[in-house]
Amino acid sequence: MTIVLDAWAVTALFGDEDAADRVERALEEEHVVVSWINLGESFYNAIKRRGRPAADAALSSLLPLVEAETPDPPLVMAAAALKAEHRLSYADAFCVATGQRHRAPVWTGDPEIIALDDLVDVVDLR
Repeated sequence: MTIVLDAWAVTALFGDEDAADRVERALEEEHVVVSWINLGESFYNAIKRRGRPAADAALSSLLPLVEAETPDPPLVMAAAALKAEHRLSYADAFCVATGQRHRAPVWTGDPEIIALDDLVDVVDLR
């Protein structure tokens, strides 16, 4: 099964937070897609929390385990439309649009994305 990780889930993984175990299992058992926009958000959060060397190491260990999706023009426009119509960050809009594109559940703990469970399947990691 394909799943999409939000920056919230990746940040939990990078920080070894409560949801990290579930995300680690998913990385072993599922086809995991993450937008580069959300990877960038998690990366800057890791730099701020743990420093650049730790952030580099976390990202390097994650990349072989996921399909890191580069936004193309249709995905950018889908994310922009979601942002225009719903209360969520632009980065979160990329996650939702990626989930819609792949017809895959989005794994997150972000309340803004969880509130959009009528637009995309959501797995609440909180």
